[in-house]
Amino acid sequence: MNFKIRPRAEPEVNMTSLIDVVLLLLIFFMVSTSFVKQSQITIRLPAADSTVVVEEVPEHLEIMITEQGTYLINGRELINSRPETIRNALQKLSGGNTRLPLTISADANARHQHVITAMDVAGKLGFVKINIATVNDPTEQ
Repeated sequence: MNFKIRPRAEPEVNMTSLIDVVLLLLIFFMVSTSFVKQSQITIRLPAADSTVVVEEVPEHLEIMITEQGTYLINGRELINSRPETIRNALQKLSGGNTRLPLTISADANARHQHVITAMDVAGKLGFVKINIATVNDPTEQ
């Protein structure tokens, strides 16, 4: 018997599907990643002899919220916790500069609503650099 020997087909890997999946993953990560531009310029201001005292605008603002719901902005306690009071204090201390970084430090037992109120007021004023301060829990390490 004379059998014909067929040439064996070489196994090949279809790379098209693999390339498609890799490109989709790349696009997904590029779209879902947020890029933050952080730059600071340090300058030394010249000295001047003047009798006019100008209130210095801080480099950053910090809202502290106690367990009882008392607000402190840069260490100064507010007379009440109404949003209007918080708004007025933020406007006064920032000098209208909403590009200042704003840190919200709340007591671990403070009500969630107090933090939301502070974030809402800051957002309505136009602050975009809002940070929430936390501490590392040493028991979880």
